[in-house]
Amino acid sequence: MGRSFLDTHVLLYADDASAPSAKRATAQEVLVACTRDQTGVVSTQVLQEFAHVALRKLHMPPSDVLQRIQAFSRLAVVEVHVPLLIDAVGLVARHRLSLWDALIVRSAVAAGCTEVLTEDLNHGQRIDGVRVVNPFRGVPARP
Repeated sequence: MGRSFLDTHVLLYADDASAPSAKRATAQEVLVACTRDQTGVVSTQVLQEFAHVALRKLHMPPSDVLQRIQAFSRLAVVEVHVPLLIDAVGLVARHRLSLWDALIVRSAVAAGCTEVLTEDLNHGQRIDGVRVVNPFRGVPARP
């Protein structure tokens, strides 16, 4: 089994009590499997996005956010540096992606991932050799 890059939504849905229960359960299953199998990868961008949304929209206490970031940091973590940003800008031009999505894809490539788990890109699409998988595809939006 190859490595899987986890987009921010996977982390957020796992902690979001207001998320549909099926999405929350799916996100939690993905996190458990990726942690157990040591196949999960995140980036500093994903951790920053998680912290921002958890604090501002989910209203999680900073101590809980810190605890979650420490837990997510047990996965492989790609640090976003200038060369990765430069590669991502090139990807924006070639594939018409947002900069943030391009950084996700380039981080996945840098980590040797075979797939990106996200609902922000087209399921089944291949970008720079990485397959896009929407783990929430077919999961009911509401309970």
